[in-house]
Amino acid sequence: MTSSARSRPRSRDDARMKPVIALLGPPGSGKGTQAERLRDGLGFTWLSTGDLLREARADGTELGARAGEYMDRGELVPDDVITDVVEQALAELGDRPILLDGFPRTVAQAEALGRELDVVVLIDVPDDVVVERIAGRGQGRKDDNPDTVRERLRVYHRETEPLVDHYEGRGLLRVDGTGDPDTVLEALLDGLGHRRS
Repeated sequence: MTSSARSRPRSRDDARMKPVIALLGPPGSGKGTQAERLRDGLGFTWLSTGDLLREARADGTELGARAGEYMDRGELVPDDVITDVVEQALAELGDRPILLDGFPRTVAQAEALGRELDVVVLIDVPDDVVVERIAGRGQGRKDDNPDTVRERLRVYHRETEPLVDHYEGRGLLRVDGTGDPDTVLEALLDGLGHRRS
């Protein structure tokens, strides 16, 4: 067990002392599902970059419009746009404990983050499982068709694998994300030192 994993939060009070957990993983890995459960169980404020970007886009902001151009092509939104959106959200949260979903996505974003990450979790899911999951969601979004999903995965691996390597030597917690949500949650809580009653 790494020192990073050993220093994980163990209660809502401890969560206030260990304020930042980052969830990494490809699109369709279930980060959002697990973030929701960890938020409810540990009292963290959940920040999803995907949600933040979609909200900015729906609100018609300049950042949202810039992000939308990349999202429609299945490309990752550039670091400067992502960082601006996240920094705006962080500024509103002050020192509350935070669960970051989808940020940082690159080493540049990790280095630009002004807060220390106490635990970095990678929810690991093979590409073929991701394509099957997203294509089967039936939400009708432009970025959910199989060809676009494969492009998103290609870009994800190119851009994000250096980040995984960056955190591998800093106590990255890997969790198998191929199971059902309850199984993944059990593995995640086990890695974080929690047990469900």
